[in-house]
Amino acid sequence: MIRFAPEGRPFIAVAWIVALVLAALGWWLPFVLWLPLALWVPLFFRDPERRWRLGADVLLAPADGRVVQVAEVEEPAFIGAPATLISIFMNVFDCHVNRYPAEGVVAYRQYNPGKFMHAAAEKSSLENEQSSVGLETPRGRILIRQIAGLVARRIVTDHTVGTPVRQGQRLGMIRFGSRVDLFLPRGTRTLVKVGDRTLVGITAVAQWN
Repeated sequence: MIRFAPEGRPFIAVAWIVALVLAALGWWLPFVLWLPLALWVPLFFRDPERRWRLGADVLLAPADGRVVQVAEVEEPAFIGAPATLISIFMNVFDCHVNRYPAEGVVAYRQYNPGKFMHAAAEKSSLENEQSSVGLETPRGRILIRQIAGLVARRIVTDHTVGTPVRQGQRLGMIRFGSRVDLFLPRGTRTLVKVGDRTLVGITAVAQWN
């Protein structure tokens, strides 16, 4: 049975109500034109059951998508030190539910309003609407940043500061095209490169030293 994110249920209902009304009225050309959208909306909001690849020594992908950047950067907001950045871009056909790469405690939350530039662009991590979650893990601090995309208009982040979370547990989701940045302590061994595809909660993107 296909599972859907709760945030998507109103959109799915509206898409199919419109389709059924068009069919009932016999407006077949509008129905045929609308049908691909009605089929795509449930696809976008899917939240598939997966066998999470759990392991204290690895960090898992926080998002489905394509790795668009692996770089050494400064991360002053939460890690407070040089960090390794792994950026994953989600197109409109990827699952948009985000999950925690490791177990730990939510120690930092920050929301910043901003622009809605194309999320694959490097400067989107500075200028776009975003929500950051800092996790205190047994191995060190990590930061997950959800970044809105060109047509994204809502970022959902589930947990408040002080919440213990599990590896692979849902973190939230971003609606309609976006990007997730994962900041790790400098020196953490990366297991992916630019161009690689990731599966949320399954692909090991880095390994603790």
